[in-house]
Amino acid sequence: MFTVTLKSSDRQFSVAAGETVLEAAQRAGVALPYSCRAGVCGSCKATLLQGHCEYPRNPPLALSASALAHHAVLPCQAVPTSDLLLEAREVTSVEDIARRQLGMVVTEKWQLAPDVIGLRLRPAHGERRLNRLPGQYVDVLLEDGKRRPFSIANGPQADGMIELHVRLVAGGGFTSWVNDALKLGDHLRIEGPLGTFVPREDSERPMLFMAGGTGFAPVKAIVEHFIALGTRRSMQLYWGARTATDLYLRPLAERWASELPNLQFHAVVSDLDQGADLRVGLVHEAVLADYPDLSGHDVYMSGPPAMVDAGRQAFIDAGLPEDRLYYDSFEYAPDVLAEIIAGRAGIHDHSPS
Repeated sequence: MFTVTLKSSDRQFSVAAGETVLEAAQRAGVALPYSCRAGVCGSCKATLLQGHCEYPRNPPLALSASALAHHAVLPCQAVPTSDLLLEAREVTSVEDIARRQLGMVVTEKWQLAPDVIGLRLRPAHGERRLNRLPGQYVDVLLEDGKRRPFSIANGPQADGMIELHVRLVAGGGFTSWVNDALKLGDHLRIEGPLGTFVPREDSERPMLFMAGGTGFAPVKAIVEHFIALGTRRSMQLYWGARTATDLYLRPLAERWASELPNLQFHAVVSDLDQGADLRVGLVHEAVLADYPDLSGHDVYMSGPPAMVDAGRQAFIDAGLPEDRLYYDSFEYAPDVLAEIIAGRAGIHDHSPS
């Protein structure tokens, strides 16, 4: 049994043998940032000031050689081999929110795009609604014990309704089932809320949101939260996808921009032939072209790992303090991710399959 001390708050918690720092923190009610829980997104990154740890599960793929040389660690995978002193961010807003399982009923299903299904789920009879914050996600629990993570695309509702945007993945058994066979009235079991990609309200800085593909789902929930608060802070929303069709809720984002003087929407597509009247290129490059100096902003981003990885480093290089960069990398289900990692012979890698 080892003890982890967080330098900024002097909080301490114990870690059992074989337990990761993140698991121990969650057991102790200490909310450290996290997203993928597999060592690939880097959202949980902390600095090891004293002590030693190892990575017996997955390698710390999100850490560059330079980051490792500067004593960066990934609490979601790091298992202490001594007492630790960490410099780590805490997300106190989620600490009192208990994670639990509950049954949900499918009440709406509709086509958002050719390969994206919208679902609305409500708690089954006798179930209490999920206590959560905008931007968090849930795991859908499958009968074979596997899980499929999905970001929640709406803020908390009085009736407990949650909205999911499910992208059809080629060869993905669960998403194919959702697309082809799931029907109104069907029951799903979920666990949540999960993740620390949530609104930070203790700031008056302008906000910049960047989404890639169905990474728009949690960004939508957070933007709607700030709209409901009546914030006067500037909000710049960038949504990148391959084609215009992939920007499946573009009219909604355009309506926000037309109705709110402090919100601007920027649609970016990477496919030159499908650009039409839209901006063409990579979405993080569009952000930097408009805002080469990000030192005065708060940045939220959600999308595929490649986009998150590129944006994370580029935005920090543009002056954004790392503790004001909030992100959710959501591309592979955990078991699919484990197969990818294993296939890479012990070196490098959540929309579910």
